[in-house]
This record gives sequence, structure tokens and C-alpha cells, in this order.
Amino acid sequence: MGHLRPAPHAAAVLPFPGRQPPEGQPPARLALSPPHLAGGEIEALRATLEAGWLAPAGPTPAAFEAAIGAATGFAATLATTSGTAALHLGYRVLGVQPGDEVWAPGMTFVATVAPAVQMGAVPRFLDVTAAGWTLDPGLLAEELAQAARRGRLPRVVVPVDLYGQCCDLPAIVAACDRWGVPVLCDSAAAMGALQRGGRHAGRGATLAVFSFNGNKIITAAGGGALASDDPALIARARHLAGQAKEAWPHYEHETTGYTYGISSVLAAVGLAQLPSLEARVRRRRAIFAAYAEALGALPGLDFIAEPAWGRANRWLTVLQVDPARFGADREQLRRALEAAGVESRPAWKPLHLQPAFRGSPQAGGAVAAALFEGGLCLPSGSGMSEADQARVIEAVTRCARR
Repeated sequence: MGHLRPAPHAAAVLPFPGRQPPEGQPPARLALSPPHLAGGEIEALRATLEAGWLAPAGPTPAAFEAAIGAATGFAATLATTSGTAALHLGYRVLGVQPGDEVWAPGMTFVATVAPAVQMGAVPRFLDVTAAGWTLDPGLLAEELAQAARRGRLPRVVVPVDLYGQCCDLPAIVAACDRWGVPVLCDSAAAMGALQRGGRHAGRGATLAVFSFNGNKIITAAGGGALASDDPALIARARHLAGQAKEAWPHYEHETTGYTYGISSVLAAVGLAQLPSLEARVRRRRAIFAAYAEALGALPGLDFIAEPAWGRANRWLTVLQVDPARFGADREQLRRALEAAGVESRPAWKPLHLQPAFRGSPQAGGAVAAALFEGGLCLPSGSGMSEADQARVIEAVTRCARR
């Protein structure tokens, strides 16, 4: 797998010095995962604007796509306006039609299935494993076999690399390959994460999606990407992303498309950010390790486990709160952190519990529901200082059995 070499300026942003408020003022509120500038964004933007690459977009989006490919190892990539747009394109090129079933883990963000639902597909939510919080491959294999007997296989299965932790993609792909079902991997939060054999997150799926939203480990102030080792799929997606205009001097359309291609401005920001990917993964993993060392001995707190076969990017540090042992439940801890000026957030509420999907078919769900009940995400931005993290640790410790 290829990785971009950190740019010379990347070292200047490490080891992430703390931000001190003016004397006499309380510390600034700590955000969950704020944007973190690498240092070259302004220069990249200036060069793009001075070159006039606003319309047409010029070479910057293509350079960003090449950099994504170098960082992930995918043969072909398409940079898009958002991760959700990339998911929509993925569903489109995989032929999702009204009435088709799309299977995904219940433990995920709504964007994983929203585009498919808007296309008329029926979501079916499968449970996750208690150990890794990602789609249960054994349950998936059982459900696929039953679906084959019913004569109603899903059009696509969409596993999720939750919080930057890779699902067991080889096992998922093997289960789907038996029945000829394509896999669209939602790796939105998993840039820099590795799975079995050191392959980048999403590799091995038919298509994979990444996000460069403002809270991600690498941001373009928005944006996303669709990636594949099948260039023909990306070529089809690129056609749709450009309003499906045919190669005529006039506007000719055999189907309808979208304005989903990334702008040169967003691409310039992402291109400046990508060289710091490995440094940011190291930093977020160090933040997770510091949390685990300081809080791991407290009764009733358990951190999301990392499978032995992968390397999470630790986009967010997520823990599980057992109120009987900790002395406070997840919501009480969240409110205590908020009172200390620290943003935290409950783990994803499973989609089978969301009003928008009331009545949707599901398989299992008890594990995901329990993880939501006790799951809490802690501030994990790669720009956090040690003092920032000490504030979080102190607030959590004060809440324990108080």
C-alpha cells in the first residue's frame, strides 16, 4: 500500500501545542473532532485561485484523486462533493432500483443508507459484534443463505468501518461472493485505517467510500471520494457525477446525473491535508492510548476493542459505560463533561431504532442497542494538547462513583 510522504510543513504541526485562553478566562470548549490545519492549505488555495481554476476546475481535483489513490492503494478514485454523494453514486452504479433490499449494520450514521432509501430501496439492518462494533460476518452469512432460499437476495451489502475501525471485510466479501452480492464499504471515517494483510480500509470491496467532512481525520472542509479497483465502475460514476453529459458538442443526455464532482477549492484543501495522514493516525492512536491508560482502571468503563488483524485510525475514542459499576450512566457522564466545557456524544443510535426506519426489516439488533445505551465518544482531535486531554480525563474521573 502506498502512502504519501509527509510534507515538510507537517512536522511543524506536531506535537500539537495547547491553545491557551486569555488570562482570567475559562478554557475554551473542547470539540469532539475539530478541523486541524496542516499548514499548507492557504498556499494551496492561493495557487488554485491565482491560476483561475474555479471554472473550469483545472488539474487540482485530479491531483487530489491521485493522492487519495496513493494513500489507499485503490486503482481508481473519484473525488465528490461529500461522502454521501459518493454513496449515492455507489448505489447508482451498482444498479439499486426501487424495491431492492440494501443491507447494512444498524450501528451506523444515517447517511450509510439514506441515498438508497431515497432511491426507493428497502433497508435491512443487521446486528454488529460486541467485540468490534462492526457488522457480524456470521450473522450476515446466515441471513444471506436464508435470503437465497426465499429468492430475495439484497442488491448490495454495505458494511461500515465504524469510528475508523475496519470491519472484517474479507469475511464479509467472502459471504457475499457466494451469492454474487456486491459490497459497498462505508469507510467514511477510516482514512489511514488498515485491515487484514495491511490493506487500507475498504480494499477488497466492490466500491468504498471516504469522507473529508470538517470533522474527519483528513478534511477538505467537505468532500468525499468513491474508490474501486475496477476503473470501469469509477468511470461510470464520474459520468453520472458530471450530469451524465454525453460526448457531444451540445448537451446530450441518455440518463440523468448530478453535480457531484469536487470543486478545485475543496480539492486544494484536501491535497494539502493528505501528506499529514500518517502523523494524524499516530496522534489519534496516542490519544486513545492515553485515555485507556488513565481511565482503563476505573470500574465500569470499557473501550472499543481493536481487532488483532487491523489498525484502527482511532478517529474517535469510544467507550462503554456500565452505570452499576461506574456510578453514573452514559448520559450523566455526558452532561458532566458538558458542564466542564467538553463536547462528547453518544454512540450512534442504531438505525432500526430510528423513527425514520420504523418497521424496516432487521436481523438481531440487541448488541447494537446495548452499545448505544452505554456508548460515549470522547474528544479525539489530532490537534488536542496534553492539557486538553487532561481536562477530559479529570472530568471523567470526577464523575466516577461521585
